[in-house]
Amino acid sequence: MTTGHCFCGHVSYRYEGERTWSCYCHCGDCRRNCAAPLVAFIGVSLTGFSWRVGGEEQSPKFYASSPGVKRFFCDECGTPMAFQANHYPGEIHLYAPTLSNPDEFQPEFHVHYQEKLPWLHLEDGLYRYDASAPANAEARDAHD
Repeated sequence: MTTGHCFCGHVSYRYEGERTWSCYCHCGDCRRNCAAPLVAFIGVSLTGFSWRVGGEEQSPKFYASSPGVKRFFCDECGTPMAFQANHYPGEIHLYAPTLSNPDEFQPEFHVHYQEKLPWLHLEDGLYRYDASAPANAEARDAHD
């Protein structure tokens, strides 16, 4: 069981199973949503995933940032928690720093790299998608 929570602890999540992916996102929407130069995500299956808000099993508030996209957040402290999009069916993407143990985050690639801020210099050797990564794991693995 893997867990995570917001800054104040009002919103938490848990999931079982493997991550579907882990990446850095450079898109302007994610950067603005988190007020950060890039965002670290982990993808997990909605099967075995659950939210808790104020100790009760329920979904936190979300902002529909564009058609088919929800950005979940804590309505107490404002922590951005997750991104969920119709074009990635059956999964949710959690912000890696919300993990109870964020040291476990191991990025695999970058997405929306063409939107990277010019003053951010990265030398990690990870694969860089110009736009979104393919929803299909086999297609994502094809770049290796």
